[in-house]
Amino acid sequence: MLPRGYGLPLRGCVSRSDRALWFSVPSELNQRSGPARAQARDDVNRIAAYLARRDIASLSPAVAPRADVLVLCGSSVLAAIDIAAAAFQDGLADRLLVSGGVGHSTPYLRKVVGENPRYGDVPTDGRPESVIIAEILRRHHAVPDAAILIEDESTNCGQNAEFSVDLLKLTSLKLRSVLLLQDPTMQRRTHESFRRSLRGAGGVSLWSYAPFVPTVPDSDARNVHDEDGRAVWSMRRFLALVLGEMGRLHDDEHGYGPRGADFIDHVDIPSDVMDAYLRLAAAHPHSLRQPWRP
Repeated sequence: MLPRGYGLPLRGCVSRSDRALWFSVPSELNQRSGPARAQARDDVNRIAAYLARRDIASLSPAVAPRADVLVLCGSSVLAAIDIAAAAFQDGLADRLLVSGGVGHSTPYLRKVVGENPRYGDVPTDGRPESVIIAEILRRHHAVPDAAILIEDESTNCGQNAEFSVDLLKLTSLKLRSVLLLQDPTMQRRTHESFRRSLRGAGGVSLWSYAPFVPTVPDSDARNVHDEDGRAVWSMRRFLALVLGEMGRLHDDEHGYGPRGADFIDHVDIPSDVMDAYLRLAAAHPHSLRQPWRP
């Protein structure tokens, strides 16, 4: 059962795009006692580790299985692009499919690309996520154009999966295995979306690999960084993302499972992760927002 207040209208006026990023009152964290703040940090990290699904230990060619296609879903996480490119260059897949149109992460991707000293020469204005990322792969990672497939219509994880699978069906590729990379906070839900879209594809193996596992080092942290030390999310946005993802994965009338929107199959969330979510949500009731369907 979710905390009281989940699904009630938001206080104040928050636009649809802002809802995906909205997290209330960072000062609530700062005003809590030391043990409570440590508990909140541990709960966030437990949830984040769960969301950042990794089915294989690493993408080292000595460890990772080889896939027919590597699917990279659009997001503002540059580490995902770098790691996908390295995996392709290491021979872990013959083709690299980039999926993503214009969605809630697109302004953030355009911003981080424009500000990045290496990728700042890639045009972003008016372009969908997949087109921006594909040009980065070609221009800065020497991925051949012939190896790249682009799906540029999807606006959410479910469409990433549905439209990517539809595109793969139009190719001559005999699909037996897929390696999937996504924003770590969305990796698990994206995996579930692809699992459903591949259900009729005849036993295709699906492996997820989150580009990194986000960690909040202490309760005073202002940003969450990737493994190269780049700030990826403000704490405000990160908390909103992980709480939102948990609400979507939870199979009730507000979630994306069969009891709700039915975008994904039922997900058995481990009890320790669900307990962490309930504690965090109960401690910050103003952060609970009306669910929306991207």
